[in-house]
Amino acid sequence: MVTAIEVSNISKQFVLRHTRSLKEAVVWLAKGRKGDLSEKFHALKNVSVEVQAGETVALLGLNGSGKSTLLKHISGVMLPDTGTVKTRGRVAGLIEVGAGFHPDLSGRDNVYLNGAILGMTEQQVNDRFDEIVEFSEIGQFIDTEVKFYSSGMYLRLAFSVAVHTDPEVFLIDEILAVGDEPFQRKCIDKIQELARDGKTLVVVSHDLDLVSRICERGILLEHGNVKFDGSIHDAVALLRS
Repeated sequence: MVTAIEVSNISKQFVLRHTRSLKEAVVWLAKGRKGDLSEKFHALKNVSVEVQAGETVALLGLNGSGKSTLLKHISGVMLPDTGTVKTRGRVAGLIEVGAGFHPDLSGRDNVYLNGAILGMTEQQVNDRFDEIVEFSEIGQFIDTEVKFYSSGMYLRLAFSVAVHTDPEVFLIDEILAVGDEPFQRKCIDKIQELARDGKTLVVVSHDLDLVSRICERGILLEHGNVKFDGSIHDAVALLRS
């Protein structure tokens, strides 16, 4: 089988800065800035995951478990402190609403901008433009600056551009929680279509019923570590226990 995603021993930590009282800050300065007014949060700890082409995988876990951080590393939005991440083929998806969109440009201009960011040529965007707009249901607002869009409109256009790039690897992070129910169903149908076409899917969602329907494999994260990797139904049962 062909490996689509290879995550090898990656670690990531963030510095959390806490607001201290004026007295604590003065003491800290008086000591010559000795000691640390911040603490480090280890989001991922030596995580290794391999996903084969055509697999449908859900990243599961409680808030703060590291699942969104792992997805951002796979997408290339974030770089690990240690370890490596390798992907094969075009990677697209929705990590954050409107990511890659410029607020002062129109929806039309952002389709071309976002398409280019996701690896499409201008001609490819031209060929798929009408399909992108039709799927997004943006209609007459396509030439409106996106800073005037609602979060739902952002979602529809961003999702439509992403799915029409024909990616080999498609990543989704809780994005389906935004937007109206009919469009959510439309998105889910499109995701299932991608799965049937043999695309690699990695999904982060708290909707366990949804991921049980669209994914076959579940990776359960806990405090930045992989706690379980196996059948989606076993992973969901373990999370619910």
